[in-house]
Amino acid sequence: MTDQTHAKVQARHLKRNAYLYVRQSTLRQLFENTESTERQYNLRQRAIALGWRTDQVVVIDSDLGLSGASSVDRQGFQRLVAEVSLGRAGIVMGLEVSRLARNSTDWHRLLEICALADCLILDEDGVYDPAHFNDRLLLGLKGTMSEAELHVMRARLRGGILNKARRGELETRLPIGFVYDTESRVRLDPDARIQESIRHLFRTFRRTGSATATVKAFREQGLLFPHRVHHGVRKDDVLWSELEHSRVLWVLHHPRYAGAYCFGRTRYRNHPDGQKVSARLPSAEWLSLIPDAHEAYVSWEEFEQNVQVLRENAHALGIDRERGAPREGPALLQGLAICARCGERMTVRYHVKGTHRVPDYMCQRHGVKHGRPVCQHVHGGELDKAIGRLLVETVTPVTLEVALAVQEELESRSDERDRLHRQEFERARYEADLARRRYMQVDPANRLVADSLESEWNQALRALTEAQDHYEKQREADRAGLNDKQRANIMTLARDFPRLWNDPRTPDRERKRMARLLIADATLLKGADICVQIRFNGGATHTLHVPLSKPAWILRQTPRAVIAEMDRLLNEYTESETAEQLNRQGLASGWGKRFTSRMITRLRLSHKLPSHHDRLRARGMLTLDEIAERLNVMPTTIKTWRRAGLLIAHRYDDKGGYLFEPPGAEAPVKFQHQGKTRGRRSAA
Repeated sequence: MTDQTHAKVQARHLKRNAYLYVRQSTLRQLFENTESTERQYNLRQRAIALGWRTDQVVVIDSDLGLSGASSVDRQGFQRLVAEVSLGRAGIVMGLEVSRLARNSTDWHRLLEICALADCLILDEDGVYDPAHFNDRLLLGLKGTMSEAELHVMRARLRGGILNKARRGELETRLPIGFVYDTESRVRLDPDARIQESIRHLFRTFRRTGSATATVKAFREQGLLFPHRVHHGVRKDDVLWSELEHSRVLWVLHHPRYAGAYCFGRTRYRNHPDGQKVSARLPSAEWLSLIPDAHEAYVSWEEFEQNVQVLRENAHALGIDRERGAPREGPALLQGLAICARCGERMTVRYHVKGTHRVPDYMCQRHGVKHGRPVCQHVHGGELDKAIGRLLVETVTPVTLEVALAVQEELESRSDERDRLHRQEFERARYEADLARRRYMQVDPANRLVADSLESEWNQALRALTEAQDHYEKQREADRAGLNDKQRANIMTLARDFPRLWNDPRTPDRERKRMARLLIADATLLKGADICVQIRFNGGATHTLHVPLSKPAWILRQTPRAVIAEMDRLLNEYTESETAEQLNRQGLASGWGKRFTSRMITRLRLSHKLPSHHDRLRARGMLTLDEIAERLNVMPTTIKTWRRAGLLIAHRYDDKGGYLFEPPGAEAPVKFQHQGKTRGRRSAA
């Protein structure tokens, strides 16, 4: 020890503990570089030589096997900093700066804390006081060199990896369905069941056009999907489980399934808390992309088409949200309608009319974002009907080819399911045979092993029975799924495509999928009518003009023919009798209800029709008082004569009111004579 070193160690330092920090970067170094670890532990003797007692030397070695690139997750280093901050450390010892920290930020923070707490630092070269400028400068340079050393080592290792990846020779973890052969070449997994499951996933997505629909199809068919275990005691084992939506997206986005070698699809960034955050990069920024590098499940063109379909189906990707996947609602132009005023995609809302859902196409993106009224609101009931009629006229010449394709697809689906379920059955049979051979080879006297193997054999036999039953049931269902009668029905529907399109049993999702095969988009402009500019996938365009939908109060108006019939009946009948006559003819109101006298009154007033009373008066009918005055008798006498049939009267309302036809020229004399005679008789 030099005199300068002893001069730096003061009595105040010796009253506190000496902390020895021991660290190795990896567990491999811990087991192989034992000499480095031994040299670090020997620094205890340096502390004793400087004057510290043996019980004052505290060894912190809980960070063995951890990298010094960051202090995060290094509990030992954090404990060391805490002890220094609390003034309990007189000296901190480490074999070299790289043992304490490889990061300049952590190193300079430790230097600052040691300077404030009057704590010395010791390494293999000597003792330093961070409170002195020269010592702090030298320690700072050592920390910078340690960080640079780590950068150089990483750059060398990373450079070799990247150079190998650019040539496509770097071996990376392969997705399920691929394996390396003995010559490190990528091959398809020899397990036929794994291959068929992956191919069936791509076929199902090609058929449905949706990742969610693919998951539902697997679940409905009772199919499982493989995945490989990469960690734990079952590493490299293949497990079968239900297909999940995230797994479908992962497979469809992975270029390996298209036979392309890829590297650098993800970028990792370190957060201040030490966590690594990954971000997907576009294909143009990948470090390496080599098409046709090995065998594939799909072509590169189909891979790009699948990615494009997924991008169109996205609902939360900002500008990437375009058409979306066909859903269950009846809106035929869902995802296809474009506003002619602002150019934005129009969303769909539904309202209920009777027992049916009717779509409304709304351009409300800017309205919601900026608090403004909606740009356009188009009622879609009549619009969808007009689009449907146009599609029927367009598709009718090729319906036979469509039917043949549908029939072939249905048969291929049945064959695919049968092949997959048969492979499951064969796999279960192989497992049962393997368990049997294991049990037969064991020594019967070794009961512990024999009992365990017997239990595994029984489980394999039960699994074989279940797989066989499931395969037979599924096979029977597939055979019964498409018989000759159903094939004939398909051909019949093909020749009558309008009936297929308008069949209420046709799901809305399938009807929209058929529409998307022809229509690229439809631009809507609402004015005096709805102008629809339809752009077909082939590039052709067609313009439709659809009348605006009538308001509800107009649609619920009583038909004019019914009003005309009511007007005719009011000439001869009262309002209750008119309602009865209309109901007898089977006519109904605009709401579809039976007529009542109140309804007749309301309709008569709204259409300004004269009442039955006014019509009788217009024909010269007399009231009770008027005819009594003309005949010079009392009104009660007129009522008596009406009941006796001596006067012609017409009821004008439902309350017993009457109007009378004027009597002839001889009627007053006759009626007066009869009145006088009755008067004399009553006087006698």
